[in-house]
Amino acid sequence: MKLYTCTSCGNPIYFENSTCLQCSHALGFDDSKFKLVALENNQNAYSEVNNKNELYHYCSNAVMGTCNWLIPVNSASPFCTACELNRIIPELNTADNQAKWKRIEVAKHRLVYSLLRLRLPVKAKQNPDDAEGIAFDFMADVSPEERIMTGHDNGIITLNIEEADEAERAKHKSELGERYRTLLGHFRHEIGHYYWEILIKDSPYLEKYRQLFGDEQKDYGEALQTYYANQTPANWNDAFISPYATAHPWEDWAETWAHYMHMMDTLETAWSFGINIQRPEIKTSISNDPYSESNFTNIINRWYPLAFAVNSLNRSMGHADFYPFVISAPVVQKLQFIHEVCGVGKNK
Repeated sequence: MKLYTCTSCGNPIYFENSTCLQCSHALGFDDSKFKLVALENNQNAYSEVNNKNELYHYCSNAVMGTCNWLIPVNSASPFCTACELNRIIPELNTADNQAKWKRIEVAKHRLVYSLLRLRLPVKAKQNPDDAEGIAFDFMADVSPEERIMTGHDNGIITLNIEEADEAERAKHKSELGERYRTLLGHFRHEIGHYYWEILIKDSPYLEKYRQLFGDEQKDYGEALQTYYANQTPANWNDAFISPYATAHPWEDWAETWAHYMHMMDTLETAWSFGINIQRPEIKTSISNDPYSESNFTNIINRWYPLAFAVNSLNRSMGHADFYPFVISAPVVQKLQFIHEVCGVGKNK
């Protein structure tokens, strides 16, 4: 994520801000330019304070406090690129559900930002049977017997809204023995399944994928049953990014994809803030935007010292490691493959 400053007064602002706390201008995100801009009223619409020629409306979800993205004044849709992907949102008749939905949207908007920066196709699914398109269903359990399972099916990503409850998420993390579990991590994992279908399935990359991740034609349901019925191999991190990645080649891809997105977004933030590590033992200069870097070796060589430094900062505050994973050489190859498939740093 880039560092943004108010285009009116220069005050540093967060990506989610809808008002500058220094100059009180309204703020909105223009995803076509990746700009967070200060706004002023202009003939029943908004324009940038420094550019009166382009007129915007806020996304319709702005009235709920869940979105600060802009749409052109002549847009056919009342929703922004990110909110247009929603198919089902939670019942908003309770303050608890409203708060959960807002946390979900914060994570989802950051996901969509990264997908757009990767220049991947992002479009709403019009019909459930369409081969392409993304739809999000954010749902609550109907009863203890009818639980909503988070997952992906043909571009439809379902999220149980209890994942927006920190206590429930921590409970699941402990029960499943996971090192890391966040809303944004869920989104990045599940969207990885979608982009496997878009980028790998029936593509020239399929054979190389199978060499690195394994044969996805093995029975998926049986593989998951085996995974949950048995202990993860003790040496899983020799070739996998997480224990769950050992379950099936599809899950290995989705887990690795999520970590690739973690790395790219975090390195962009570090680059935007001008962060460099000057210790001789782990010296690195995060000197350019990772989304313009075609050489993955440069990315991973910047990631190692950054992760070590931030892990150390977290420990100084008494928190768990920021990035509690070891990246083995086979995992680096998988990450590099994803970087290649996404075509980062190259014209598309």
